[in-house]
Amino acid sequence: MARPAIERIGIIGAGAMGRGIAQLLAQCGCQTLVFDLDPAASENALASVSAIWDRLVEKGRMTAPDAKAARARLSRADALADFSQCDLVIEAIVERLDAKTALFAELEGIVAPHAILATNTSSLSVTEIAAACARPGRVAGLHFFNPVPLMKLVEIVAGERTEKDVTDALAALIARTGHRGVRVGDTPGFLVNHAGRAYTTEALKILAEGVAAPATIDAIARDAAGFRMGPFELLDLTGLDVSVPAMETIHRGFYQEPRLRPVEIGRRRLAAGLLGRKTGEGFYRYSDSGERLPADIIEEPAGTLPDRVAVAGTGWPAQRLRDWCASFSVDIVDPAPQTLTLVAPVGTDTSTESVRLDTDPAWTIGVDVCFGLDSHRTLATCPATSPQAAGQALALARKDGVAASLVRDSAGLVLQRILALVINLACDIAQQAIARPEDIDTAVRLGLAYPHGPLEWGDAIGPDIVLEILNGLVETTGDPRYRPSPWLSRRARLGLSLLREEP
Repeated sequence: MARPAIERIGIIGAGAMGRGIAQLLAQCGCQTLVFDLDPAASENALASVSAIWDRLVEKGRMTAPDAKAARARLSRADALADFSQCDLVIEAIVERLDAKTALFAELEGIVAPHAILATNTSSLSVTEIAAACARPGRVAGLHFFNPVPLMKLVEIVAGERTEKDVTDALAALIARTGHRGVRVGDTPGFLVNHAGRAYTTEALKILAEGVAAPATIDAIARDAAGFRMGPFELLDLTGLDVSVPAMETIHRGFYQEPRLRPVEIGRRRLAAGLLGRKTGEGFYRYSDSGERLPADIIEEPAGTLPDRVAVAGTGWPAQRLRDWCASFSVDIVDPAPQTLTLVAPVGTDTSTESVRLDTDPAWTIGVDVCFGLDSHRTLATCPATSPQAAGQALALARKDGVAASLVRDSAGLVLQRILALVINLACDIAQQAIARPEDIDTAVRLGLAYPHGPLEWGDAIGPDIVLEILNGLVETTGDPRYRPSPWLSRRARLGLSLLREEP
């Protein structure tokens, strides 16, 4: 027998998530009941949602008749027994496994046989929650993002025993709301929180290695890659009290997978209370009004424009570097002692390239030719680089008014590391069949506000180049966190899109 359409919905928990879910579902035509152990919380939730509808009407974003109809569909439940006729019950209570399993066990004795039980958990296993139920097949995850009406993404999570018609019914419901539902496997962090681990975690590692200051890393990420916020701006906004436990939980959940390994500096700063905006200081300092205060000025080596520059290396990176230098109308010569010499590390570092190409290390500078040549250029010294060479390289890179940053030697410099890991982690999520490739990109764009989906981004860069960066990182550092996903390796070697699924 086909499962009936979802028309009557119960929501347990009248906090920010519960009331947001209630608003969305009542607006889309569902009879919606809200229950909270504190009756005043339920009343406040209904009043809050009603006030939101009033504001939407005032702004012309909702008609008065639609608001009136939505109000008629939203009501308070006085007890769990009021959910006996619901087609779906969604819990949005405290994030504790014991509380959720106890609630679902109680609900099983109340709801109809066809009713679906959904958890809005963001971090707990749907399978473990369902295991406490007599009928685990009707339990699924329905993970909304805050603020619910504005965040257009919902993760539909199937536990190990969730029945397909349950996720089908939930997908149909989410489609009615106008949000985008993506089907996700029940793994730590689901999809969005898992995919988001690469960006900030690798930035923390770059910081911990002393490669560059937070403001420099943020500027490179924003200007050269188009991220709306730099990784440290994002960590300050979210708060290390949220981000660090999430990093550690997902790392443990995947049995210490090196790709997800957190960085000690995060835990140390958390212990120091440097949480971010909420404490007035994180990676940046903030005024009492929440305005970010200027970062400390980083002293840079001064230098004049060189009249000649050498480019060392072969292949596409060196050619891209020569073309870039040619645009400045400087003489391009062969490498020689005391001549500014530019190299183009791809996954490697300036030191490695200087030794490999037998250049004068005191006058060798690495340039990221993969990212930012037209928007924000990244230059890397090596331990032997002279201040004169660094100054000349910065003067050259800024000659046409484009921003440029000088960082310490780093395999993959800055953005190669960050973007290669973002793309590689998405590839591994696809490899594990946690979600379909297209859904991975959609979820990351909507849930994390990245400028591109990571798989389409990898296609635009070139899977072969992403693979070259990762192989260079592995060779230079020996760290398995950079090992390429089989999903990436195979498609790069076959010349296929990263969005291509297996037959």
